[in-house]
Amino acid sequence: MKKMMFLMAFAISLCGTAQAQSKGKTLIAYFSWSGNTREVAMQIQQQTGGDLFEITTAKPYPADFNECVTLARKEQQDNVRPPLAAEVKDIATYDVIFVGYPNWCSSMPMALFTFLEKYDMSGKTVIPFCTHGSGRWGHSLDDLKKLCPNSNVLEGLALSGNTARNSKDSVIEWLQKTGITNGK
Repeated sequence: MKKMMFLMAFAISLCGTAQAQSKGKTLIAYFSWSGNTREVAMQIQQQTGGDLFEITTAKPYPADFNECVTLARKEQQDNVRPPLAAEVKDIATYDVIFVGYPNWCSSMPMALFTFLEKYDMSGKTVIPFCTHGSGRWGHSLDDLKKLCPNSNVLEGLALSGNTARNSKDSVIEWLQKTGITNGK
């Protein structure tokens, strides 16, 4: 009986691993203000071969840091959903979706809320990654999981913005843990 239970538990764990190692089509959707998150997205793309999609707003955020922070806080306070500049063509064809963003005011930029509410992520594997100054995830993972309640949200990667450009080894190690790589 113990042996049977062990084999069943082992089979279940293999099924979970197989799900994470899905070879379905991969999308790397990201928002980047400073370029740090874009850099990590490109590193993920190099390792997975997935399609890149930059989430941009119809009206760009201010280039000045302080003005951008002020606007980001106001958007959060007012629960704004800024319009996006572009759409993903046929998101239904993607099984795995990396979602990248900078930590803004302890969460995701509101453009991510717009993006995640626009598309049905049900049944998809969603893998978050973020860049930050010192706040790591803040409460962004909770926000993301609320927006993707019927998705398989895997363990994410949080990187300091100062190290994003030199984080290839961290990205590779993390991707190997998720099982989402193309063997590079």
